[in-house]
Amino acid sequence: MERIELKESEVLEDMQLDGLKIVQDISLYRFTSDSVLLSKFAKAKNGDTVADFCAGSGIVAFHFYALNRHEKTGLAFTLFELQEPLLKLSEKTAQYNGFENFSFQLGRLQDMDEKYREKFSLVLCNPPYERGGFENESYEKAICRKEITLKLGEIAKAAAFALKYGGRIAMLHRADRVAEVCYALHAVNIEVKKMQFVAGRDGAKPYLVMIEGVKGGKPSCEILPTLVNKK
Repeated sequence: MERIELKESEVLEDMQLDGLKIVQDISLYRFTSDSVLLSKFAKAKNGDTVADFCAGSGIVAFHFYALNRHEKTGLAFTLFELQEPLLKLSEKTAQYNGFENFSFQLGRLQDMDEKYREKFSLVLCNPPYERGGFENESYEKAICRKEITLKLGEIAKAAAFALKYGGRIAMLHRADRVAEVCYALHAVNIEVKKMQFVAGRDGAKPYLVMIEGVKGGKPSCEILPTLVNKK
């Protein structure tokens, strides 16, 4: 572990894997268990070049790497985040854990640089998936949860731009918007190939859906058993 300098509001939290830590800021948006579910749902392949869209402080990419780094080789990551303070946290996490296979890109997904065209074999994405404004929240926290600066269709277009042919996207969204997600991905030549709903308890109505899509894939979708996430 490398020494890093933490601000007064920053803390090191245990990732519960190999003693690894992630840097969080208690004044900013902090990840939820949904991010960890997504990192477990996504499947890694040797040599994957991975983009983490809407990365926040990087929990999806870091947890995904921690889960797979001993079995898969050549994994490389680029984290895309709109808010610089959150991206700085992910840079500190990579430094602390000695992860040299991570790079970081600040800015809007809608303005992705040409150098990223068809660069990635896998996109991970835990997007803002609530509708509405930021009535009782700070703007910085609200845009992590709500479609204020980034819409579903724009995420789909960014994924189609960034993925190689045959590349995969693993993302999650609200269960009641599953049809929208499938339509948005299909519209950019990404076919949904695997889907798993998430409920808060046995027999409860699902609140979340996790989806894997393939760029240029043929229609056919595997529906996995509903996962119970007892928070």
